[in-house]
Amino acid sequence: MGEEGMEDNKLQVTEFVTVSELANLMDVSFADVIGKCMNLGIMVSINQRLDAEVIELVSSEFGFEVEFIGLEDVEEEDEEDEEEDEAAQVPRAPIVTIMGHVDHGKTSLLDYIRSANVVAGEAGGITQHIGAYEVTLPNGRAITFLDTPGHEAFTAMRARGAKVTDIAIIVVAADDAVMPQTKEAISHAQAANVPMIFAVNKIDKDGAQPQKIYEQLSQMNILVEAWGGKFQNQELSAKQGLNVDLLLEKVLLEADLLDLKANPTKEASGTIIEASLDKGRGYVATILVQNGTLNQGDLIVSGQHYGRVKAMFNERNQRIEVAPPSTPVVILGLNGAPQAGEKFKVFEDEAEAKEVATKRAQILREQGLRARKHITLDEIGRRLALGNFKELNIIIKGDVDGSVEALSDSLQKLSTEEIAVRVVLKGVGQISESDVLLATASDAIIIGFNVRPSMQANKLSETEGVEIKLYSIIYTAIDEIKSAMEGMLEPKYQEKIIANVEIREVYKFDKATVAGCFVLDGKLARNSKIRIIRDGIVEYPKGENQSAELGSLKRFKDDVKEVTSNMECGLTIKNYDNIKVGDIVEAFEEEEVKRTL
Repeated sequence: MGEEGMEDNKLQVTEFVTVSELANLMDVSFADVIGKCMNLGIMVSINQRLDAEVIELVSSEFGFEVEFIGLEDVEEEDEEDEEEDEAAQVPRAPIVTIMGHVDHGKTSLLDYIRSANVVAGEAGGITQHIGAYEVTLPNGRAITFLDTPGHEAFTAMRARGAKVTDIAIIVVAADDAVMPQTKEAISHAQAANVPMIFAVNKIDKDGAQPQKIYEQLSQMNILVEAWGGKFQNQELSAKQGLNVDLLLEKVLLEADLLDLKANPTKEASGTIIEASLDKGRGYVATILVQNGTLNQGDLIVSGQHYGRVKAMFNERNQRIEVAPPSTPVVILGLNGAPQAGEKFKVFEDEAEAKEVATKRAQILREQGLRARKHITLDEIGRRLALGNFKELNIIIKGDVDGSVEALSDSLQKLSTEEIAVRVVLKGVGQISESDVLLATASDAIIIGFNVRPSMQANKLSETEGVEIKLYSIIYTAIDEIKSAMEGMLEPKYQEKIIANVEIREVYKFDKATVAGCFVLDGKLARNSKIRIIRDGIVEYPKGENQSAELGSLKRFKDDVKEVTSNMECGLTIKNYDNIKVGDIVEAFEEEEVKRTL
């Protein structure tokens, strides 16, 4: 996908342009480009995609400089080209993202505002994907809310939530503290230059100390209005509904200051919030229209996927025909599940839409192929040096794209020196036969997150012996994989001293030196491994991991298996007779210790 931008012999191209596209950009015949590639020792055909190094070499041969731009840059340029018509701009509803730590009451707050009950249906009480809701307030004004997960695994989702939004509400529980996830949410909001409002929740609970929260925020250079700063704050109780109306007033005040506008007459564009595969309805995408108006029947392209909007639903599952700016809607009709956070755009011309989507798909596939890690000699050397390198291959299928991404990131972070976690495939939708076959080929385990295997996949997994693990809560999945990895670690052995025996007499005979001993503590067994300690220093055997053995162990004249503490005994030591009075015989055993990550 070459972008014709040429000044002072500078080419702007995305990586992986084809030979013919490069020739067109430089205005030379493709035969010349192929010729130059052959001179470099690279055999290419007219439609072959070149990688960055080759493009640079070939272009420099023709006297061109190359600047590489990513797919996103191309799209952003396209969007900037369109001049905004000031007169057509009308006020739009603010988009507000609710962020904060797990269990600080984000969803409860939203439930109260929407007078719905989402929390009840959540596995383990944590939100695991972004929800988008539109609320009309008693005064007739609308606000669009995004609810983001607070669990540490969902960093990427929070970052996306902060990008899409106009205002961020950071929820902190008054009986808790400013947690790492809260700090992360604040930094996402700051990075996206989004105004923040702090909602201090759970003030009805015993032990609630809002002032402590303000103090902790002030240490992060954030002063709330109550402390004379510029960030609005509101103490409230989402369960009781206390002061929630005051919070909404502050949101509207912040929105008025921002003076948010959009042009409802142009073609719609916006962001994908979440995407999933529904058995009866196909690919379902939750999207947020940010500019323009989306109509049923519009042709939209998002990333490498495109399709006509067959149906639109609001968050209460009612069908709608038109979605003006700042409206979250669920749409059907895309030919795949686009990535959450991807932009979407409406196209007039179907051929153009198809072409854009397929080009992106090609480029993404190329990038995927090149990014696939082939094992290097250094890596083989590293694994050999470790001596017991293991790999855990995983296939992840989930109900929505965001959860799959969060799970895959969290599991890859578990990789250690000795065990690498490799995500072979991640996707949205039920676990299919092809997933099981891939798992067989790559020795992988399949993780299903809120999805189930199809009947055929189930049968196949039983015959092939592929393990399918199903989860509905993200941290259970992470913990189980972690303990599976701990099971793969080689166990460590550590010594445990079981007896100390003092030598009190030494009798030298022709064939052996016998020590008359007293067991100070523990229990000395006939087959114990032993060492001899003289004046606190190991006298025999010296060297690493070595141990000596007893030749015999007697009480009076009888051979015995063991002697317990405070008893006397006679013993000989195999292959060693330089025993002295006062030496200590230390008996020990090695026990296996399970290693943890």
